[in-house]
Amino acid sequence: MKKVTGIGGVFFKSQDPERLKEWYKKHLDLPINQWGCSFEYDPAAEDAQKSSIQWSPFKADTTYFEPSEKPFMINYTVADLEALVAELKKEGVTIVDEIAVYEYGKFVHIMDCDGNKIELWEPTDH
Repeated sequence: MKKVTGIGGVFFKSQDPERLKEWYKKHLDLPINQWGCSFEYDPAAEDAQKSSIQWSPFKADTTYFEPSEKPFMINYTVADLEALVAELKKEGVTIVDEIAVYEYGKFVHIMDCDGNKIELWEPTDH
């Protein structure tokens, strides 16, 4: 019997959860509800894109989450990273680095209003 079948949520503390939810709604267009946001998709749907969720523990002394001082980082998939980054720059969002391109997609890091480093990923379509 399988004991774990997937990741059901990402939960973390915030000094002002309502402010943080509004930031994500405004800048990343998350469909916020009273608990946060639920991402739903049907992998069996004819038009469904292949999707995955990476679960990765990092060494305690990693610098990958910097400049955030938090012990976590969330990766969000996006559809058009270059257009999103241009929009986020106009909105004054802190962009940590330049867009990096790999065979499996494009990545960039930003900071939210709580000082959390966020990884944005536009997956390659294969």
